Amino acid sequence: MKLIIAIVQREDASRLQHAFAKENIRATKLATTGGFLSEGNTTFLIGIDEKHVKKVMRLIQGESQGREEYMNPNLSMTGFDVSSQPVKITVGGATCFVLPVEEFKQF
Repeated sequence: MKLIIAIVQREDASRLQHAFAKENIRATKLATTGGFLSEGNTTFLIGIDEKHVKKVMRLIQGESQGREEYMNPNLSMTGFDVSSQPVKITVGGATCFVLPVEEFKQF
């Protein structure tokens, strides 16, 4: 048994949730906030048999798209003020952790 923790951008969360439902994959959905950009994310917790981990990871990868955006850095992020010059950053995609589960009980 494995626990997949998948952090995705809010824009991708609904599409991913529908893909999980279509494939009969149970996931707990949590609203979270990213630390760097302070933007909304969604974190999915998925308990899954080890033989299905690759399938779930492919699904997450297919539904979580990275995209480029521009942001104005502020003083606390860079140490100096260059707010008149936007910086291109990549957002989206997914950050996933796959952890072993020592024990699983469902009540």
